[in-house]
Amino acid sequence: MTRRRVVDLTGARMDQGAALIVRHALADMGPGDEVRVVGDDASLVPTLRALARALGAPFTVEADGACVLGASTHPDGRRTGGMLVPTAPADHAHPRWGLAARGTLVEAGGPEFAFPLAEKRAVWTDELARLYAQAAAAQWDPATAIPWAEPRCDDDAVEAAVVQVMAYLVENETAALLVPARFCAQVHPHFREVLQLLAIQTADEARHIEVFTRRAGLEAPRGPGPAPMPPLSTVGGQTSLKSLVDEPDFALASFLLSVLGEGSFLSLLRFLDRYAPDAVTRAVARLAAQDEARHVAFGLAHLERQTALDPSLRPQLAAAVHARHDALAHTAGLNAEVFDALVLIAGHQPNRPAWDPVGIATGWNAVQELIAEMDAGRQVRLRRLGFSGAEAAALSALHTRNFM
Repeated sequence: MTRRRVVDLTGARMDQGAALIVRHALADMGPGDEVRVVGDDASLVPTLRALARALGAPFTVEADGACVLGASTHPDGRRTGGMLVPTAPADHAHPRWGLAARGTLVEAGGPEFAFPLAEKRAVWTDELARLYAQAAAAQWDPATAIPWAEPRCDDDAVEAAVVQVMAYLVENETAALLVPARFCAQVHPHFREVLQLLAIQTADEARHIEVFTRRAGLEAPRGPGPAPMPPLSTVGGQTSLKSLVDEPDFALASFLLSVLGEGSFLSLLRFLDRYAPDAVTRAVARLAAQDEARHVAFGLAHLERQTALDPSLRPQLAAAVHARHDALAHTAGLNAEVFDALVLIAGHQPNRPAWDPVGIATGWNAVQELIAEMDAGRQVRLRRLGFSGAEAAALSALHTRNFM
């Protein structure tokens, strides 16, 4: 049954919310229904004409100046051509969905957004919600989570070794921040869980850079006397990290960074937690390792899904390892100062000089065990992506000697 509702806006002003009353009257209108609006505001007609245009509703002005609006011609109450964004992640995110939340209606006529990563298969894993909830719950405050007041190691050589390792961690974690930050801006917001996880991952890395820098004392005021030799950043290390930062493909960058690089770094951080000469170093290594484990879990889950959907991706991953190895073949690999620093840290014993031969031998063996552990971990993750045991061993052996 056709209805005509009369809305009297006499004495009301359109620029003070009167249009809301008209919207409310139109909300439950069916096909053929009309709302007749009367009022004495000079802006009544132009305001309601614009409202009708936005709603896709028929509009007429009667002889006495009353405005008549019909039911919307679009069932969702928006101009014809609006797009309803599905509540669950779609296989493809339309450019016209833009920044709209899932489950909303996107009015026709809006702009298109060019997000390169708009395919679900390119970014998705069913582990996203769990990993994000875990990451959000596990955030920690550098000011309170680390016992900064605890004393540092009293052996100058070992303390210098810790500073060298911290500087090395800073430059590697900077690369680990830049990679997800770059791809975060390329993911279509329809896949909001991916954006959230990448954003929290960059926040993790920013926090790691802060605590590693602070532990190294690189930005602390220097006291009187000669300054110690600064830690070294090498050409090989920078070149290795540049190959990560420059990788344009999301899947390949995720593979090289998270599955191989950060996976190896997990072993390094646990090594530092085990052999740290002081409580501060132990805390920064342990807390950073907790975060890095989530980063590795996301990269691995993401690529497990992708390789299952598209087995042809696996040869591309292998080719990326070979290409990176060839590009870095002329570099020296791991910073020798970092290797020596790890030996000193692992071999240090209280009340024994840093350069004690027994301690050095102990530390050297511990670092060899670390390298073997890194290799074993990489092979496990590669086999999870579907590589055979022989393929995993060969690819792991080609991983950059800079660890990351």
